[in-house]
Amino acid sequence: MTETVSAKQPARRIDLPRIFVTLFRPRGAFETVKNETRSTWLTPMLVLSLTALLVVLVSGYLRTRAAMLGEIQLPPDWQYWTPQMQENFMQGQQLTQGTAFIYVIPLVSSWAGLWLGWLVLAGLLHLGSTLLGGRGSMQSALSVTAWASLPFALRDLLRAVYMLSAQHVIVSPGLSGFATGGGFAAQVLEYTDLFLLWNVVLLLIGFAIVEGLPRARSFLVVAAVMSLLVSIQAGAGALMARVSGGVVS
Repeated sequence: MTETVSAKQPARRIDLPRIFVTLFRPRGAFETVKNETRSTWLTPMLVLSLTALLVVLVSGYLRTRAAMLGEIQLPPDWQYWTPQMQENFMQGQQLTQGTAFIYVIPLVSSWAGLWLGWLVLAGLLHLGSTLLGGRGSMQSALSVTAWASLPFALRDLLRAVYMLSAQHVIVSPGLSGFATGGGFAAQVLEYTDLFLLWNVVLLLIGFAIVEGLPRARSFLVVAAVMSLLVSIQAGAGALMARVSGGVVS
């Protein structure tokens, strides 16, 4: 008589080789996540934290260098600003040249957005998949969301390399260069790029496997949650731009 062996497997807390497997052979990677006995989100979240740190250090160095040379990166719609707004902007630039404004605050903001965003995204995706009949756990949702976010680590690396080669910070990330001003459309385009689409594809594959959802339901959950979060971020960004005088009515 043959004994049945549980498919559940122990997981390594730090698993760097799985990074490449997740990016280029995601089905096998998420099948592994499904069969593991504990969360494996630590590796991708540490990688994302390190690449976020790299971007902050590179952009901070370039901002400090530009300030020392008397160079100031003007907003794309600078020519439409009123003289008073331009003067306020120049005064604000002078007040934000300290280490806290160049390194500490951007890093804290980046890490807070990364970790809180991961928790919120995983929670909403797990809730949505459960409502549509998913059989996964919050533990697996946290792991899938973390591993599926690895394209953003690659994006951070490419941004750092680009900034060092161009010797200036990125002014219009994503597709925001195709929009004028800092309105809602421009903010949505700022978050839209190839790496976001890559992230969405990995989430679709991961939740379909781990939650046991049909592809159509997995697509519905991921599309709805991602659209909601991008809309909230874009709306908040547009509001901040308008309050700070970045949008000329």
